[in-house]
Amino acid sequence: MQRLPEGLWPVMITSFKSNNQLDLDGMKKITDMYLAAGANGMFANCLSSEMFQLNTEERLTLVKTVVDHCKGKVPVVATGSFHRNPTENVEFIKKIYDLGVEAVILISSVLVEPEEPEEKLKQRIDAILEAAPNIPLGLYECPMPYKRVVSPTLMKWLAGTGRFWYHKDTTCDALAIKSKLAQIADSDFHLYNADTPSALQSLRFGAKGISPISGNFYPELYGHYLKLYRENKTEELEALNGYLVVMDRITHDFYPRSAKLFLQKRGLGIDAATRTPSGKMSVKDKNIHQGLFKMFEMVREKFSIDSVIE
Repeated sequence: MQRLPEGLWPVMITSFKSNNQLDLDGMKKITDMYLAAGANGMFANCLSSEMFQLNTEERLTLVKTVVDHCKGKVPVVATGSFHRNPTENVEFIKKIYDLGVEAVILISSVLVEPEEPEEKLKQRIDAILEAAPNIPLGLYECPMPYKRVVSPTLMKWLAGTGRFWYHKDTTCDALAIKSKLAQIADSDFHLYNADTPSALQSLRFGAKGISPISGNFYPELYGHYLKLYRENKTEELEALNGYLVVMDRITHDFYPRSAKLFLQKRGLGIDAATRTPSGKMSVKDKNIHQGLFKMFEMVREKFSIDSVIE
């Protein structure tokens, strides 16, 4: 087993045709966009991918398309747990892994009911470890069907199994993340922060990368952000971080359709169709998102960042 690379891991959106069927050509365009932005890995079949709105065959088709198109350029991870019962999950976990992903991701809030204790979550994960040996895994604190943040104690146990490589953290609290990181230091279990406002602090505390949804609007800004971090260009990094934190407050509204509309406006040839209900934008909302687009253009020019969309 080997560690997953540090850096930018986009939570991939899914391209649909206007009839809401999978658009595999659009998925290739999206994948190429992330690669051009300097992505170090891909998280396919996640919440941003509208995974709960896909059927089993669509999930497999989506993941296979991404893995095949990446052609080993970067590793791919993908969600494999959609049931409470570990036995029901194992068959699908094996199918996902057989597509060529580096690790199969478990959803903390899918494996247990909200009122069930963390010990029950540990037991169900342990059952999966036993029934699906030798398959590298990850954990995702997905906000749906409810948000289940795991404890530093469980993080230590997961790292100790030697089977967990990827953790998508949605704690949104840099100090809480620091406590988790202390429990997995020097292990192959890497934490990737989903939250832009706490991203820089978490990197400085030892997080191995980021997986922000705003990366689906302007991934090249995050690619440049991590480049500045690696090169210790502190002043420029903190200036860019300030812009990204402010911009991030807008990207969550009407998501993921808002991301697709943004990419459309940027010239990426995909439809804005989604299966996730997102509501209708008012004139005010459209003006806010137009302002986000103008701010993106200004930031890209200010920091001399090349566009990843021709």
